[in-house]
Amino acid sequence: MSGVAARRHTPLYRDPTAPVDARVGDLLARMTPREKVGQLNQRMYGWDAYRRTPDGGFELTDALYAETDRFEGLGALYGLQRADAWSGVDHTSGPGAEDAAALADLVQRHVVERSRLGVPALFVEEVPHGLMALDGTVLPVNLAVGATWDPELYERAAAHAAAELRARGGHVALVPALDIARDPRWGRTEECFGEDPYLAARFTEAAVRGMQGEPGEYFAADKAPVVLKHFAGQGATVGGRNSAESELGLRELHEIHLPAAHAGIRAGAAAVMAAYNEVDGMPCAGNRALLTGLLRERWGFDGLVMADGLAVDRLARITGDKVSAGALALDAGVDLSLWDEGFTHLEEAVERGLVSERTLDAAVARVLRLKFRLGLFDRLHGTPPPPADGSEVSRALARAAVTLLRNDGVLPAPAAVSRIAVLGPQAATTAHQSGDYTAPQRPGTGTGLLDALHTLAPPGVDIRYARGCALTGDDLSGIPEAVAAAAASDLAVLVLGGSSARTPETEFDANGAARRAVSHLTCGEGADLAGLGLGRAQYALLDAVVATGTPTAVVLIQGRPHVVPDTAGALLTAWYPGPWGGEAIAEVLLGIAEPVGRLPLSVPRSAAQLPVHYNHKDTEYGGYVDESAEPSYAFGQGLSYTGFAYGPPRLSGSTVEADVTNTGRRQGRCVAQLYLRRLRTPVWPRTLELCGFRAVDLAPGETRTVTFPAGAVPPGTAVEFRVAESARAALTAVPTQIFTAPDETPL
Repeated sequence: MSGVAARRHTPLYRDPTAPVDARVGDLLARMTPREKVGQLNQRMYGWDAYRRTPDGGFELTDALYAETDRFEGLGALYGLQRADAWSGVDHTSGPGAEDAAALADLVQRHVVERSRLGVPALFVEEVPHGLMALDGTVLPVNLAVGATWDPELYERAAAHAAAELRARGGHVALVPALDIARDPRWGRTEECFGEDPYLAARFTEAAVRGMQGEPGEYFAADKAPVVLKHFAGQGATVGGRNSAESELGLRELHEIHLPAAHAGIRAGAAAVMAAYNEVDGMPCAGNRALLTGLLRERWGFDGLVMADGLAVDRLARITGDKVSAGALALDAGVDLSLWDEGFTHLEEAVERGLVSERTLDAAVARVLRLKFRLGLFDRLHGTPPPPADGSEVSRALARAAVTLLRNDGVLPAPAAVSRIAVLGPQAATTAHQSGDYTAPQRPGTGTGLLDALHTLAPPGVDIRYARGCALTGDDLSGIPEAVAAAAASDLAVLVLGGSSARTPETEFDANGAARRAVSHLTCGEGADLAGLGLGRAQYALLDAVVATGTPTAVVLIQGRPHVVPDTAGALLTAWYPGPWGGEAIAEVLLGIAEPVGRLPLSVPRSAAQLPVHYNHKDTEYGGYVDESAEPSYAFGQGLSYTGFAYGPPRLSGSTVEADVTNTGRRQGRCVAQLYLRRLRTPVWPRTLELCGFRAVDLAPGETRTVTFPAGAVPPGTAVEFRVAESARAALTAVPTQIFTAPDETPL
């Protein structure tokens, strides 16, 4: 048969030279209703699709056979690479870097063979802070990333994570980016970039650019489409309780909780995940006004909408049964389910008139389009080579996240220090340096603070260690040893905090959230707190060490802000800095590196103050009778080992300029922050709004001019700009002259 004749007999959807939309239309027209429904289902836990064989290989399970037979193929498979306490997958049973691609290929070949039309599956993986898989590079959590105020650095890290995913045969990355931290009692605060919509938007754009690369019809072999989660308002659940209702007015929703999503969509995000919470009484997975009216019709989004795990079936509480729940979600705008039963009945729902066949076809087309854009029909068995080691970019993020909040001269450690006591439950372990959604690590991976200080401290410095206490509980028996070590030292480094580390003893809900906190667990999905305190023994240890009179620096390793008394000479937070965070912290303590992190959220004095965030409405925000209403540490705050002075801002065309001077004796990096204050607006304004930031490295005595785009100011609005080192400093900073945007043309 000639080449021309062969092309005439080859279905259009098999022609790699044909436009994607034409291929989608041709394939869709050939599919049965059953096959179409199968493309919208993502029911299996990926770890149930395979098992290890005695010779160390993999074999497919009856569960996978049954699932692919059910719909003559498979739309998507979640978590083939996932390894953690919930899945039960570890290095003895799951795929590592050396054999993950082979497992993915084995599963994909089976899916294609069971599909009448040879349709491959999407392999969907969690990438919350690096690829959640055995041997995947673990990055600092989002809250630490937000503390870097460095989207460019994060973009490089995101690109590395995407390359790891694709090298292992995965396709789609689930990336937390859209939740805004408004109540730090919420266990998933660690997954947020911070409390501010502008800051979160810049990091969301970086995630999309890094993972997806340049926009185009096809994804590069080392790039992965991103599912941004969670859409929308999940960071505002009542009481900081996971999956609770979100009592949001539309203006609050649009001003605080939607800008990051809008930025991600403009950057080209391939997909979003509909959240558990409700918006105006309707859960997001069934909210047509949100998923269709806003996302698709107003924002022009033409990508994929995935429901969060079991969110579709939850709609049966409204509709009465899972068939109508699936119809409601599909009609609202959900294209792909996750573990639900409701979407398995969509053929019946169409037959009963609960949802139209046209709506079904539109969802299937979006799933197929993503598969074509990934090249799954044309490069079925090819995977790119793995990227270079990712530990350096993880270290760089950790180093940039370390934030110094208080320092009375204790840090950096003076050259005369000859004995350092390293104390506390977080001092000698890497197990609690990474957040929730972390795969088991091979022994020896990463560096704790104690080991890092042994390595980096000058020769002759005596490093003494005592654990002192556990993260939780009130066992004080180890405190005397810690006190003795502190009393015999020139400097005490007390490492406190929390943990999101899951263990096999953790009880899990069907969606992987912790059902109840066990042992050390104080943070992560399902570990919400009513207060913001550390474990009781940690406070006793702090009091006892400070009472020795030895200069003390407290280091917090945590996934949310905790309340710590101002008794130690220095306080810094590293958030969850990842496996190599110990090195980053040690470098800052010893003065090898400058502390350059800035707070991505306000640190409350107590949970009784909540909510506490800088961009509240501009009212008389007075204190309580029994306590101040101001936070202990403000959004944007962070000290350096030098000092900076800010000149008054000035308008120059469509930009704002200000001079920044290093007033100290050390090289340093400041983060100049531009805040907008609205003076005349059609609605009640917020006190301040972040609208720009620039990191500046300055030598001692050096002055540089920083320039910010002034951003879009609504026509006729009167504003002033302030440049400062934090939201608190901006309140008293010298403003620009009042600027009123022209009635017709925004600035």
